[in-house]
Amino acid sequence: MKAFKYLVLICSALGFLFLTACQTNESTSTTEPDLVSVDSLFDAYHQFKLRINPIEATNAGLEGYNDKLVNYIDAEVQADMVASYSAFLQAISDIDPNTLSEADQMSIQVMEWDCKLKKEGLENSLVSVASPLFDLPNINYLPINQIFSFHLYFTTFADVGGAQPFDTVEDYDNWYKRVKAFIPWLQTAQANMREGMVQGVVLPKAIIKKMIGQMDQFTNPIIEDHVFYAAVKNMSDSIPMEDRARIESDFQSLLTNELIPAYQSLDTFLNEEYFQAGTETAGIGALPNGQETYQYLVKYHTTTNITPDEIFELGKSEVARIRAEMEMVKEEIGFEGDLKAFFDHVRTSKEQMPFTDPQQVIDNFNAIHERMKPNLNKLFDLTPKSPFEVRRTQAFREASASAEYNAGSKDGSRPGIFYVPIPDVTKYNKYSDEALFLHEAIPGHHYQLSLQQENESLPGFLHTEGMGVYVEGWALYTESLGKELGLYTDPYQYFGMLSMEIHRAIRLVVDAGMHAKGWSREQAIEYSMANEAASEASIISEIERYMVGPGQALSYKIGQLKIRELRTRAEKALGDQFDIKVFHNQVLGSGSLPLVVLEAKIDRWIGQSKMN
Repeated sequence: MKAFKYLVLICSALGFLFLTACQTNESTSTTEPDLVSVDSLFDAYHQFKLRINPIEATNAGLEGYNDKLVNYIDAEVQADMVASYSAFLQAISDIDPNTLSEADQMSIQVMEWDCKLKKEGLENSLVSVASPLFDLPNINYLPINQIFSFHLYFTTFADVGGAQPFDTVEDYDNWYKRVKAFIPWLQTAQANMREGMVQGVVLPKAIIKKMIGQMDQFTNPIIEDHVFYAAVKNMSDSIPMEDRARIESDFQSLLTNELIPAYQSLDTFLNEEYFQAGTETAGIGALPNGQETYQYLVKYHTTTNITPDEIFELGKSEVARIRAEMEMVKEEIGFEGDLKAFFDHVRTSKEQMPFTDPQQVIDNFNAIHERMKPNLNKLFDLTPKSPFEVRRTQAFREASASAEYNAGSKDGSRPGIFYVPIPDVTKYNKYSDEALFLHEAIPGHHYQLSLQQENESLPGFLHTEGMGVYVEGWALYTESLGKELGLYTDPYQYFGMLSMEIHRAIRLVVDAGMHAKGWSREQAIEYSMANEAASEASIISEIERYMVGPGQALSYKIGQLKIRELRTRAEKALGDQFDIKVFHNQVLGSGSLPLVVLEAKIDRWIGQSKMN
């Protein structure tokens, strides 16, 4: 590929500010290089990714994006994305991989995978799958739901102490511009849902009911109590008084005249039109183009060509295997009764619900961290510089939230945060807390995501890349490291680990069941209740999560099984030469990878290690 020809093509597709510079270089150059620089291509792709998702740039602590928001469900924006992905794929196709280092070869493979998959989703024949947030594609006609929804995610930026900076007057002006740009997104979402009604692509009524229940916090006319006024309400005294008055006035006007009316319009639409059009089915397989879209989402979330039928059977096999191990733990504890009775015992055990104050839950997680610290260096010699904290989930989203990890900023100024929802502390069950900490915090998401951001050998676009099958596969794999880290001495906590693993195995069954095999919401709930110890309320919330995020829940188990398979392969091949710390470095050292790329990397490492 001719370097400047395609850099100009990419610049044109992306609308980059450096387009003029590219054109000037072309006109003054007397000799045209044979190949585009892979570093310049990586940099162009990184800039493109930041341009289409400036919210994640803010999450990473990057300057210059805090006032921007992209309406990624708008047709014109998506056409621009398709053109950009096409330009990058053209550039990639002419690069000779034999001229690249091994690290750059892997990075170009990730970039190509990402471009092809995103372009395919945007060109989905009926239900276009838009640019993702949380690595979760958004179906255009279904842009809003009760959990994986941009309008909910956006609220996490609305208060002091989160990713959005609120230290200066400029910071507040940036937030004002960003909120103002969010209003067209809301309007586009409503228009797309209305078109979805025409096309027969509508959410289930059970989900719409939950969405309606969440609207009060957004339609609330009392500005002082509104979620989008929180940062203004909590403004620092360091903001000068005259600026403070202007900021307050600006936001009061924006919320009163634009944002709240947009939400009120959406609320009216949901209540008076959309709910009546809602489906009684649970999965997207029954919708127009649903089966094709689900197969695409399976590929997207697993980075494999596995079929829904294969996933369904794999899930049933894993459920049976884990149940057998659960039986052994039940016998060790000495519980008399069958496994289902033991599930009920664990769900309702007062011993496992000992807390009376939410801070006790946070303290328990910090104590788990302290217990494992002496053993971390036995498994890891590569650890992040980024600080880490455990916090309670914000009150406005706590009722429907799951425990989660939010990565810190790249420069370490904002810590990685493990958020724990505690809506009713007296009902908080601790039996799986050790496994939960391993997964969401250390060495799960905090290690993997922080090390990825801090790895200066990776191209910039890989610092924030979050390929779910790798990210969640790693986190689920780390749950199995508990005994090696000095945890799981309490059989209830080990049972908690098995419960979390069977929960991910159940996901394979119910996700494919609802979206490919016509299972109802009630069938999925019943299957889960029979095979895990979670509460009924928690299971219902989870099933409804899978209903609106087809395929996303598959990534955990598929990724975990592959990483465990690769560790076993390396242990057998290397014998006494196997070093668990080096293996973990190999898995964590190249950023978020499709499974096929990760497997090839581990196989090369095994081969090289055997020759040494």
